[in-house]
This record gives sequence, C-alpha cells and structure tokens, in this order.
Amino acid sequence: MNIDSIKEGLVIDHITAGNAMRIYNLLGFDKLECSIAIIKNVNSKKMGKKDIIKIDSNIDINLEALGYIDPGITIDVIRDSKLVEKRHVDLPETLHGVLRCKNPRCITSVEQELSQEFMLTDRENRVYRCIYCEAKAN
Repeated sequence: MNIDSIKEGLVIDHITAGNAMRIYNLLGFDKLECSIAIIKNVNSKKMGKKDIIKIDSNIDINLEALGYIDPGITIDVIRDSKLVEKRHVDLPETLHGVLRCKNPRCITSVEQELSQEFMLTDRENRVYRCIYCEAKAN
C-alpha cells in the first residue's frame, strides 16, 4: 500500500486500533475539502496495532474531543514535508461542545443556547458528568 507523504498538514498518530472512524465522524472530517487518508490496523512496536489519520491541510482540531476519544494520541504538524511540531493529547478535565447530555430533564434540553459541558469526575474510569444535571456521559 502506498500513501503519499504530506507537504502541509497533520498526522494524527497512535490512535487505538479501531478508533479512526470514530474520530473522523465526531470531528466532522467528512465536511473537509482536503485529502484525508485513514490507515487502520497498522503494525506498531509500541501498541501492537494502531490507526493513523493523515490530513493534507493545516486545520484546527478539537484537542478536547481527541483526548476524550483516545488520550494517547499524538498530532504531528507537517510543513514543507517536514515534522515541525509534535503535540501529545491527554484526557481533558472538561469537555465543551463535544457530547450532548442524554438526560431529557437537563436544562440543556430546554435551553438550546446553553453550551454542552461535561466535567471529568473519575479519571481512572474515564467518567464525565454534565455540569448542569450531573448525568453520566456515555
């Protein structure tokens, strides 16, 4: 398999195998006009298997969403075909606009203009709760 190198763009690396499509859908990559390569089940010495997403454009990425989905991800920034920056993503303390509260009685169900916000309440089990009604995020 041959995937072209990127001249200007991003490489989302060290994605847990099977999570690439979840990232693609949650971050709305289907709406981008640039080339995107999703490489699944790549052999990795560190992880066994991993997924990689290559984006042929420098775009803003929601780091909170990436940290929520898969906190071990790295983001490589490519300029002039060279790696210029490597960012490490961790589990965020709060999530803004990433998830929607499932509680029908939550104020966010009635007041649509309120932002959807969740707070990390249990780091070990990766549990987030709505800041308004304390409902657990799925």
